[in-house]
Amino acid sequence: MRIALLSTPFIAVPPPRYGGTELVVAELAEGLAERGHRVTLFATGDSSVCVERRALYQHAQWPPQALADINHVSWALHDVASRDFDVVHANSASALACWRATQSPPLVYTLHHVREEELSSFYRFFTDAWYVAISHDQARREIPLPHIEVIYHGLDPKKYEWTTSPSDYVCFVGRFTQVKGPHVAIDVAGAAGVPIRVAGEVHPQDAEFGSREMSHRLAASHVTMLGSIGIQEKVPLLRDARALLAPIAWNEPFGLALIEAMLSGCPVIAFPRGSVPELVEEGVTGFVVRDATEMREIVQRGSILDEFDRERCRARATERFGRDRMVRDYERLYARAAAKGRTGARMKRGARSSATRLLPNHHEG
Repeated sequence: MRIALLSTPFIAVPPPRYGGTELVVAELAEGLAERGHRVTLFATGDSSVCVERRALYQHAQWPPQALADINHVSWALHDVASRDFDVVHANSASALACWRATQSPPLVYTLHHVREEELSSFYRFFTDAWYVAISHDQARREIPLPHIEVIYHGLDPKKYEWTTSPSDYVCFVGRFTQVKGPHVAIDVAGAAGVPIRVAGEVHPQDAEFGSREMSHRLAASHVTMLGSIGIQEKVPLLRDARALLAPIAWNEPFGLALIEAMLSGCPVIAFPRGSVPELVEEGVTGFVVRDATEMREIVQRGSILDEFDRERCRARATERFGRDRMVRDYERLYARAAAKGRTGARMKRGARSSATRLLPNHHEG
C-alpha cells in the first residue's frame, strides 16, 4: 500500500528525548516499510526515520502551538491530495477539518488524548474518518464514533534489553506533573528504603507543581535525578531497575513508559486508573495497587518482586505490545479503509456522471 503518515510538527521522528506520539509514529513507519509498504512521512526536517520524508518545518516547533499544527497538517494534506496514496494516517485533530475538502484518500486518525468534551464535540462532524483508540478504556470514555477500533501502541523489542539480575533501585519515567505522580513515586521509594532514579522534567504549564512538590524531593538522598532522557539512557535504566513506579492520578489512555519497562523485563507497579488495568497483567508484567501503601509493600526488599520472572514479563510484553503486532493491526485497518475509499470514489464519480446526464433535461424542461 501507499501510505501517507502524518506526525506532529512539534518533535522530530523519532524523538531525541520526550515525545510519545512521535515515538509511535517512528515505530509504525519503520515497521510498515519493513513489510514492503511505500510510506511517506510528513514530519519535521530534523526527523531521521528511514522512509521517504517530507517537511514544511525544518526543525521541531516546540513548544506546541495550534497554528503551527494547522499549517503543517494543511500543507501535508494538500501534498497528499496531489499524489497517489491509498490511505493517510493522521495524529492530530486538525487533520479532520483540513481533510474535509477532499475526503481523499481515506483518513485514519489515532486518538492520543484523554477525553475532552471540546474534541468530542468536534469529532461529531467527521463521521467518514476511521478512528483508532489506543485502549479500551479510552474508547469507552469517548463518544460513540463510527469506524472506531482499539489498537494498542507497539515498540520494537530488539531496542530494549533485559537481565535476570536487576539492581536495587526503582525508577520513574515521565513528565513532572501532578497527574503522573513523580512526587508519590519518590515518597514511596523513600518509605520503602530503596533508591529511586527519576527521569523527566517540568514542562512550563507545570512550573508551580514543580516548585511546590518536586524541588525539595529531588534533593533527597535516595533520589538520583536524570533529567529528560532518550532511548540510549532509557534502555539501561529500565533493564536494571527493580521496578517502574506509575502512581498516576488520571485516566491515562495509554502509557508508553509502561510497555517500555515491560519489554525490558521490568515490572510495572501502578495505580488502577485509565488503561492501567488492561495493560498490566497481575504478576506477569507487573502489579496494580490501590494506593501508596500497597506500592511500598511491593517495592520494599524481601517482597514478591524478589521472585519476579523478568524473562516471562518480556515475552508477554513482546506478544501484546511488540511493533509487529501493532503494524499488523494498522495494516488490516488501512486495507479496509482503502477498499471502502475506492468504492466510495466510484460511487461519487457515478453520481457526478448521472448529474451531468440529467442537466440538459433539466434545462429543456
